[in-house]
Formats: sequence, structure tokens, C-alpha cells
Amino acid sequence: MTETPRLQTRSLRFRVTAICLGVLSVVLIAVIVTTATLFTAVSHRDVDNLLTDRVAYARQLARTATGPEAFLARIDGRSVRAQLILADGTVVGRPLAPGESEERRVVRLRGGRAWTQGAELTLAVDNRLLDRLQSRLLWGMAIAGVVALLLTAALLWFAVRYALAPLDAMTGLARSITRGHRGRRLSPARRDTELGRTAAAFDDMLDSLEGAEARERAAQQSVRRFVADAAHELRTPIAGVAAIAETLLQSDRDTPVEDREQLCLLLVQETRRAGRLVDDMVDMARIDAGLTLSPSPTELRSLVADQVARVSVIHPDVAVTVRGDATPLVADAGRVSQVVANLVDNACQATPPGGAVTASVYATPGWAHLEVADTGPGVGPADRERIFERLVRLDASRDRRSGGSGLGLALARGLARSHGGDLVLVDPPPGVEGAVFRLDLPLSPGR
Repeated sequence: MTETPRLQTRSLRFRVTAICLGVLSVVLIAVIVTTATLFTAVSHRDVDNLLTDRVAYARQLARTATGPEAFLARIDGRSVRAQLILADGTVVGRPLAPGESEERRVVRLRGGRAWTQGAELTLAVDNRLLDRLQSRLLWGMAIAGVVALLLTAALLWFAVRYALAPLDAMTGLARSITRGHRGRRLSPARRDTELGRTAAAFDDMLDSLEGAEARERAAQQSVRRFVADAAHELRTPIAGVAAIAETLLQSDRDTPVEDREQLCLLLVQETRRAGRLVDDMVDMARIDAGLTLSPSPTELRSLVADQVARVSVIHPDVAVTVRGDATPLVADAGRVSQVVANLVDNACQATPPGGAVTASVYATPGWAHLEVADTGPGVGPADRERIFERLVRLDASRDRRSGGSGLGLALARGLARSHGGDLVLVDPPPGVEGAVFRLDLPLSPGR
């Protein structure tokens, strides 16, 4: 089993301080090395220029000096040492120690004086002063660097604490939410900075988590309510089945055949009613889990005409008509027929005898529409959306022998939305009573 790497949680304050000191140390070392290199290069250049100038002066002085001692007295100075070797090998001047000079220059003298013939002048720069200066410079920079590091470390230790205060605020907020204090947010003043973006992302995460938590609670309440309502709805047909079955078992042989047939018919009706409720609940569960459709080319008006012909037989006292032209589309014909059947069945049940139900099919760019209008009592403004909730009946006293489960419209809207469309309740024409439901379906999937 692969172990998840653990997050390194060393103090961020210590990390920032250590990184800053490390970067500053590298910069100081680079400055010291660069300064020493530049000092050495500049000093070499200055020494070379000094020796060049002194050589030119020596050659000019060799033409006028009366003797080697006077010549050396003019040449030899505090910073430049000079030694003269005459043609006969005589050495004039103080000897030069090999370790005392950084650079030497040897010159052959030429002039009108006898002592200059074959004389060799050696010039050297005493580097002890330069070495002392360079040493003092480097030590001074090193001490200043150490002091700067110590001072920077002290300042950073307190400055980073102030800079990281927003993170402490995030920690405090997270702990308060963990203790159950919901709804609090960081609400950053600016969102274009690093901490601002982090705080905004933190708030978005809290919104998402609390939203998911609220949706989960609502879903759990909805499931509990749905299960309770479903149990209540199933109780009636099951109790009816049990009562009819007990009556059949307790009836004697002298019971008329007509009574037995009536009991059997009632038993079948209650069983079908319970079966329809279970089927609707299964379909709703499939829609919630993501219903798999089988779209294929079909034609909406023909599907509507089939359902209109069916309900005309079931409800002969209601005038059911279909209007509109052929409207081809790509959809799951079986599921669309299920939606259409639900709409026309509901319309016929809501329409009193002698009323009319009209199914109108038409198309708009990219969409196919079906409007089912009835001449029943209509739906009040307060119930326009509640009518699509599960296990909701607007008329609690409605005769349950119709077999309604209260899931029809919720199931129809779920099937419509699974196709990428919708099912809505629209306003009837002015002066007309009744309810008008409109089914919207895309002409092709994926809209």
C-alpha cells in the first residue's frame, strides 16, 4: 500500500527567517568576494600605472642627474622602492626583499652621463600597505555583514509574525467552523494579492462545503419525507389488498359468483395501483441516479396522437383533440410517450364531463413544443411549482380510485430534463380557465 507523503509543517515563521538569512548571507558573501576582486584588480592597475609613470620619470631624470645617489634620491620614495646596478656591478640603494614587493619593473638606463652607461634600474612597489588596506576592508565588511545578519534575523522574527497574521486568522476561522460556528468568512479587502487570493479561495471552499452540507441535509430530509410519503401511499393499496384477500378467504361457498368477481376485480385494481406507485418510484430513482436514454429519430405529433386516441377511449365524456404539424426530433420515444401520456391523463382527470382537452404541437428554432390545455379548475399561483413536487396532490380529497400516485408530474419533468428540455406550467389565454402545461424538447440531443 502506497503511503501518502506527509505535509511538512515546520514553523513558517522559522522557514521565512531562515530563507531570508540564507539569501542575505549569499548576497553578502558575493559582495565581499566581488569587492575583494575589484580591489585587487584596481590596485594592480594603479600599481602598474604608478610604475609606468615612475619609469618615464626615471628615464627623463637619467639625462640630468649628476650621479647615481642623486638619481636614486629622486626616484626612491615611500611607495616605490628603487635599486640601481651599475655597469661594473656596483649596487646602489637599499636591497629589495623578494616578499615585500607586489610588482617589479626593470629598466635599462640611457643617457649622456657616464654612470648611466649599462646601468639597470629596478623599481618595486611595497604592497604591505595595500595588503593592510585590503585586510581591513575585508574584515570590516565581514563584521558589518555579521551584524547585518543578526539585526535582520531579529527584525524578521517579529516582522514575519505580523506578515503571517492573516494565516492565523484563517486558522482561527477554520477552528471556529469546526466547533460549529457556520457562516463566518474572511472577506479579504483585496483579491489581487497572494494572501487575498488565498483568503478568497478559502471563502469559496467554505461556501462550497457549507453548500454541500446544506444540500446533503436537504437531500436527507427529502429522502426521509419521500420514504414516509411513499410508505403512506403504499399503505392504502396494501391495506385494501389485505382486506379484500381476507374477505375472499373468509367467504363461504354460498357467496354469489358476482360478489366474488367484484372482490377479485377490486383486488386487481388495488394491486395495479400499488404496482404503478412502485414503478413510478423506481423511475424517479433512475432519474436521480442519471437515467440512460435511447434517442432515435421520431416524430412528436404522432406520439401525441397515439396518446390522444388512447385517452379518448378511456374518457369518452371529454373532447380530446390534437393540433399542429409533424415535428421530427431525436429523442427516446418511449420516455417522451410516457411524459405525453401523463400530461393528457392528468388533463382528462382534471376536466369535468363535457369539457375539452387540446394538445398543440409546434416548433421553434432548435426546439419542439407540446402544450396540453384543459378546461378544468386550473392551478392557483401558490401551487404553480409545488405541483411538480413528489407525492403532491393539490386536492387531498380527490378520489384515489383514479390510481394517481402524486409522482406523475415530477416524473414527467424529470424525464423532460433528462432530454435537455423542461416541463412548465404556463398562463392560459386571457378569459380562459384551466391549466396549460408546456413540454419543451430539443430537436437534437446535447442542446
